[in-house]
Amino acid sequence: MKVLLRRDVEGVGRRGDIVEVKGGYARNFLLPSGSALPASEGVAGQATAMRRSRDLRDAKDRSAAETQKAELERSVVKVSARAGAHGKLFGSVGPVEIATAVATSTGVEVERGQVVLDEHLKDLGEVPVTITLFGGVTATVKIEIVPLD
Repeated sequence: MKVLLRRDVEGVGRRGDIVEVKGGYARNFLLPSGSALPASEGVAGQATAMRRSRDLRDAKDRSAAETQKAELERSVVKVSARAGAHGKLFGSVGPVEIATAVATSTGVEVERGQVVLDEHLKDLGEVPVTITLFGGVTATVKIEIVPLD
């Protein structure tokens, strides 16, 4: 069944796309939730308008992400944590602490899901951390973990 997506649907498509989905998925989920409309001859113009507005919004978001990337990459973000005498932390520093520290020191709001860490940080020192901002725009931020006074 062909449907016009009214909002982004994970694994199916983005707003304004006309996609082919199984009939049961369309009837039982997409149509009742308002996520899609049945695709007919008259919705092609509506689909074009939706894609145009989506592309304009994406371009604006991408330029804002580029500005945030420049701001993040030129700053060093300090995170305070309790540490032992040999530089080992009591506990660890994870995405939540990094996102909070980035927001307070640079003013750029970052969610914890945007912070890319292989594992939590457990030592004092300076570490580069990758933050995914928007649609492929990533920034590498220098995180300095300092002992808590």
